[in-house]
This record gives sequence, C-alpha cells and structure tokens, in this order.
Amino acid sequence: MKNGWRWWRRGEATTRQTGEGADDGCPVAMRPPKVIDRGWRLREIGFAEGVTQSRMLRLAPDRLFVPYTRTMLGALLLRPDPRRIGIIGLGGGSQVKWCHRHLPAACIEVVEINPHVIAMRRRFRIPDDDARLTVIEGDGARFVQQCPGRYDLLLVDGYDEQGIPAALATQGFHDACHAALAPGGAMASNLYAPELAPHLARLRRSFGKRLLLLPEPTMRNQVAFGWHAGTSWPATFDPSRARAGVSRRGARELHDVFVRVADALRQQSPRD
Repeated sequence: MKNGWRWWRRGEATTRQTGEGADDGCPVAMRPPKVIDRGWRLREIGFAEGVTQSRMLRLAPDRLFVPYTRTMLGALLLRPDPRRIGIIGLGGGSQVKWCHRHLPAACIEVVEINPHVIAMRRRFRIPDDDARLTVIEGDGARFVQQCPGRYDLLLVDGYDEQGIPAALATQGFHDACHAALAPGGAMASNLYAPELAPHLARLRRSFGKRLLLLPEPTMRNQVAFGWHAGTSWPATFDPSRARAGVSRRGARELHDVFVRVADALRQQSPRD
C-alpha cells in the first residue's frame, strides 16, 4: 500500500520469503509482515500480496532507494538542521537509517504500532537504540497527541495492508501533527491512497496555506509538506540552506530533491 512502484515484474527475481504473513485472528495493524529477498540486491517488507511497504539495497542499507522517501526529506528545505525528528511508522527503516547517519546532530524518535515490524529491525540494518535513536512500540496517532511543540521535523509514513490506517486519517491526527511541530518546524507525509481529496482537506484545515503537495514523478505517491503556523510561506528557496547539518554524502543524495521542492514552492507561492 505504501508505494505502487515495482522494481521487477513478478517472476523476474529469485525470491526467498520469510514471515508468517496475514493472520485472520490479528487486527490488521498487528499482522506479521513478509520479508522478501530478491536475489543479492534487494530486501523488501510488505503485508499484502504484490505490494511492497519498504525496499532496501542490501549492500547500501542506509540509502534512500525508493524515490518518495527521498522526496519526503525535502522537508529539510523548510526546516534545515533539525535537532529532534519524529517518525510515524518504522517499516524497513529507510528514513530512520538515513537520518541517523546523515543528520548527526539530530535525535530521532520512531513510533511503530506493530511489534512484528520492530522485531525485524536488524534484518533491515536499523541501528539499535542509542543516545540519538529511540524506537517506541505504540500507536502513532495517540503518541503525537502527547508531543505538542516537540519536533523540528515530523515524517508520517504509517501504512498497513489496507493502506493508510484509520487512526492516521482523522482531523484530530492532522491537527495533532501540526501541534507537535516546534516553531519553525515542518512535516512531510506520504500519501498513497485511491481517494486523496479527504486527506488533503484535513491537511488544509490543519495547516491552512502552509501546505505543499508534490507528486512523485515515477510513482503514484504524493508527498504533502506542511509547516508551523508561526512560519509564513518561505521567502527564499535556497537548496544550499537545506544542506545545513547534513553530511556531505547525504547532501549529494538529496541535491535534486532540494531543487525540485524549491521549484515547487516558488511556483505555488501565494500572491497575496
């Protein structure tokens, strides 16, 4: 449900699958995922047949391999050099690993509701908890309500086999995401849903004009960026500013994303 982009068509990869898969006795959010190795190159995690939640390059586990995950980090253009990052949804940990490696001054808090996903963190080379990283088993919708003004950067990418969970698709959740941002903070949310309009309507009620929707060129995903009410529409769009606090390699990886987000901000800037 998380993305509609397929690297190989079915049958073109040698697949080794582990995990128990769906269990009709479990709530959807608690069902064990499947881990699939596609040869020596890729490792995937997913819930529904034929749909991948997360994908990792086995020889470069902290690289943002799936395009929309890079686009979401374009939020650094709105809030450079974040010191506290919140992430809703662990999955294969793509953004967790990237932030842990390339934003060395940031502390990262991740909330994941499914214990089976957390149990697979080492298979996806997600670092153990340390002074900068904490993975919390819990309901992201409830957790974010308890964190007013806490995060410089908030990344929302929580999915189950049916798509965006109901708890992450309410007005109260989007309001809580806005409230969880520190002054000058920014949020990026991955939207992969057949009915996009209701999600956008809720985001607009929460963020007002401080909202940018950016389609992912090679995927069906769209990324919504929102920022704190105390921050007006950005007056400047300098990609070099977004590289503050990012490692040199990480900045190179996101260069094209920063340019694309900056262009979109310029094009959609309010005229009032």
